[in-house]
Amino acid sequence: MPLVKMKDILSYAEENQYGVGAFSVANVEMVIGAVRAAEELRSPLILQIAEVRLKHSPLHLIGPVMVAAAKKATVPVAVHFDHGLTEEKIREALEIGFSSIMYDGSHLPLEKNITETKKMAAIARNYGATVEAEIGQVGGSEDGSVDLEVLITSTEEAKRFTAETEIDALAIAIGNAHGLYKGEPKLRFDRLEEINREVDIPLVLHGGSGISKKDFRTSIHHGIRKINVATSTFHSVVNTVNEAAPFKDYFSYQEVVIVAVVENVKRHMEMFQSVGRVKEENVYV
Repeated sequence: MPLVKMKDILSYAEENQYGVGAFSVANVEMVIGAVRAAEELRSPLILQIAEVRLKHSPLHLIGPVMVAAAKKATVPVAVHFDHGLTEEKIREALEIGFSSIMYDGSHLPLEKNITETKKMAAIARNYGATVEAEIGQVGGSEDGSVDLEVLITSTEEAKRFTAETEIDALAIAIGNAHGLYKGEPKLRFDRLEEINREVDIPLVLHGGSGISKKDFRTSIHHGIRKINVATSTFHSVVNTVNEAAPFKDYFSYQEVVIVAVVENVKRHMEMFQSVGRVKEENVYV
């Protein structure tokens, strides 16, 4: 199957009112597990890795694995470079064959965010890639190293930002946060509903680890189409491995890692209502 554009996956999700999981991976076992889950459930899938994670999983190694897995999958898989911060790494991901990139200028003033996002979007479009960007500020940081305060996305700024940058998907902040939530998440569904009325592109929810099934479903109802999941998968692997230890050989350990990923990805796909959305190769419903 050819590598799929994230824009196409999200378009079908928008037409049929469901969410698609974007699952962060760190090694070949996690890639295998995510694709296995998607194939078992006949669900579209977004594989992704964030720039801050490259110190653990170098892009020149993990990137080709992700792209090859997507091309061999029997369901539509997009490969996404998440939270891109530098032109150098965004270009590298595109050269490797990623079908989607996110430029994260959410830490910048609005005008600067617009300018830099337009620049990165122009680069991505030369490769035919989908472009995601962010406005507002999701709590925490992608690697957990910084405890950033949530800055709720302004509806007017979101409308202006999408119009001027012409991006394909918009990540917004409605009380969501990266990493583990310190208490029960309190999402601003009123703001999500406002933004969804004013912005005519798929919306993205970062910080999907720890949000309840009910809140996921409500978010999807109000326009969220891509949902990022990272921390819960990493924790699922660590907890499952610890429970299964000690191991007699490496390959039994490897299969435990894969199965832990499969189970966590499948659990989220069910919550996102993407199960059974692929009837044949590259045919969505």
